[in-house]
Amino acid sequence: MPYTIDFEPVGRRGPCPEGGTLLDAARALGVDLASVCGGYGTCSSCKVQIVAGLVTLPTLREHGELSLAELAQGYRLACLVEPLSDCRVHVPPESLTALQRTQVEGLEVPAEAQPSVANRVVQIAPPTLDDLRGDDERLCEALAADGVAAAMPDLEVAAQASTELRRLGWQARVTLRGSEVTHVAPVDAPWLGLAVDIGTTKIAAYIIDLASGKTLEARGVMNPQIAYGEDVIARLVCAGKGPDEAARLQTLLTDGLSQLATEACAAIGAQPTDIVDAVVVGNTAIHHLFLRLPVQQLAVAPYVPAVRAAVDVKAREIGLRLAPGAWVHLLPNIAGYVGADHVAMLLASGMAGRTDSTLAIDIGTNTEMCLAHGGRMTSLSCASGPAFEGAHIKFGMRAAPGAIERVRIVDGRVEYKTIGDEPAVGICGSGLLDVVAHLRRAGKLDAKGRLAGPDVREAEGDAEFVIADETVAGSRGAITVTQHDIREMQLAKGAIRCGIETLLQDAGITASDLQEIVIAGAFGTYIDIESAMTIGLLPKLPLDRVSQVGNAAGTGARLALISRTHRRQAQELAQRVRYLELARSPRFMRNFAEAMYF
Repeated sequence: MPYTIDFEPVGRRGPCPEGGTLLDAARALGVDLASVCGGYGTCSSCKVQIVAGLVTLPTLREHGELSLAELAQGYRLACLVEPLSDCRVHVPPESLTALQRTQVEGLEVPAEAQPSVANRVVQIAPPTLDDLRGDDERLCEALAADGVAAAMPDLEVAAQASTELRRLGWQARVTLRGSEVTHVAPVDAPWLGLAVDIGTTKIAAYIIDLASGKTLEARGVMNPQIAYGEDVIARLVCAGKGPDEAARLQTLLTDGLSQLATEACAAIGAQPTDIVDAVVVGNTAIHHLFLRLPVQQLAVAPYVPAVRAAVDVKAREIGLRLAPGAWVHLLPNIAGYVGADHVAMLLASGMAGRTDSTLAIDIGTNTEMCLAHGGRMTSLSCASGPAFEGAHIKFGMRAAPGAIERVRIVDGRVEYKTIGDEPAVGICGSGLLDVVAHLRRAGKLDAKGRLAGPDVREAEGDAEFVIADETVAGSRGAITVTQHDIREMQLAKGAIRCGIETLLQDAGITASDLQEIVIAGAFGTYIDIESAMTIGLLPKLPLDRVSQVGNAAGTGARLALISRTHRRQAQELAQRVRYLELARSPRFMRNFAEAMYF
């Protein structure tokens, strides 16, 4: 008989799968427990406290990831703990994903509304004893009279329309995609589209009025696949285990998107069945998981996508609950680790039309960047790792309430700001970036990244600098940045700067030749540019040459939704972009080694 697990304070209670861990129980009960490594015990992000009940003894890996004080207080890693009785488990706020700040704001790019669907208001002749034609024939006749030749209803639409037309008194607004009838609705019903940017960590969705192109509602949520690993490789490994695992990951995504669409529509007094067209972008791995395509080849060299071209698929065929005949368009991918979200970012930032030298970067666990120079666009990706999301950092957490997001060291005194002005419970990526930059400016960090100084202390064999002491941070103890944390930041910033230098060298230019650096993405929105330049993440340029544009991938998805012209431009962009494999660059190792210096 399975044991019952009570997760507090989230209020979820239910059985743990037989032979499963507390992480398995959290997944089954919908507890948004962080699991950056996918459940292999290497990230410590799924830390929980056993309040009551019996569990298995701490593993060697837990002894390595948790302090003796934490173990004594009942803290464990949920992915490595199996219950031996009914249990009550406390989940600290920093171990949850659901509260993370999501990024939906982005560029506002004007575009004429010319969507890939059209609509017609038609009056249809009702059947009589003298006119026994089918409802589909009547509908097509009315459309032909309105100038639409050879119209043909989707089968599910025809089934729905038969009832709907009678209810509407044989007058309706009909949505067409080419000659296919994809929706029949009341004349005054909303006519909506859905644009979605599916990030590895976050999802941004936009409800668009297709007639005007205006964004009516924007919503952001965590990607529910995070329960199976923040690192996309962990998800590919999970999906590659078999069809059941692949289906589970895809269903998580489509159910989450359907729920998000329902909530966004409710906010504007609409229904998800009013959504008649959709555009979805994401990296190549997310794209393949979303469509349930083979993913094994993405995890091994030479990292080739199963499908690179743009895809059109019926929403219902992939489990999205929209209008009965709605289609979903996915922009094309460029390579195994440069996907449709990169194409969308390039579309939104106008990279195709740049005549100067411009560098566009979308910073994340996997960072994609593109250099436009001399009429040519070259893109690459680099594995910057999850440090920017707070992973592998002693007090690291995602950008949630209570996370330290801004830090200054003034006259030896630490000043910081938390998200939501809540009590400090940890530090997120932008805060860590600030700490490292200010430690460097204050002379407490040398060019090689060694932490030293009179106010640097030793703890558990590692040097650390206190950001918030015990009197502020409370029962968790002081919040610190350790030498190990700095090394993790070094690796992340080194990977990104290595990518930048490789693109510049490939083009035969230097950073001083750049007229603009465009920083996109959620993390890029919140970083301090001066701090990024101080540690060498970005080359030192005048600040007016750097622009932060928010979720440009989401903007690109919106443009492709409301404009056939922009959708065509996205296809052309993907063909024009030259992909550079970073690891094959002859200067890769030298660039990376040099980029590690602060």
